[in-house]
Amino acid sequence: MLLALGADHAGFALKQVISNFVQELGHEVVDLGTNNATTSVDYPDFGAAVGRAVAAKQADLGILVCGSGIGIAIAANKIHGVRAATVTDVTSARLCREHNHANVVCFGARLTGEQTVLDAVAAYLSATPGDERHGRRVAKLADLEQESVTNEENQQ
Repeated sequence: MLLALGADHAGFALKQVISNFVQELGHEVVDLGTNNATTSVDYPDFGAAVGRAVAAKQADLGILVCGSGIGIAIAANKIHGVRAATVTDVTSARLCREHNHANVVCFGARLTGEQTVLDAVAAYLSATPGDERHGRRVAKLADLEQESVTNEENQQ
């Protein structure tokens, strides 16, 4: 599987740990930045970069890290076709993939310990998106997203 990874300065160190971990699991990584923990950068840039890579099918899934995991998830979710979820444990990581078909998972480097994040990444990557009732609900999310795009187009 090809994974797009991104982080702001607060998430840089954890992104590096995640990158090494997922490569050890046999996955390929495209690192979309940032490149260090000392230069202050803006999390929306990296959330958008990973979101765009996933939406364009240049990566199968995305993993993002910022201080809380919240801002970078909001940024990724602005990209049409992205379903980003901020998770804090193995259960929320597994469920966001199984129930919500999340194609980007987000972590807060300041909120969740490294081993918990690695366990959650493993759970997320091994989870299978559910069919039937979950698929129906995800289709409704896609309808809402399309409605929003249509409304924006009509306002222009």
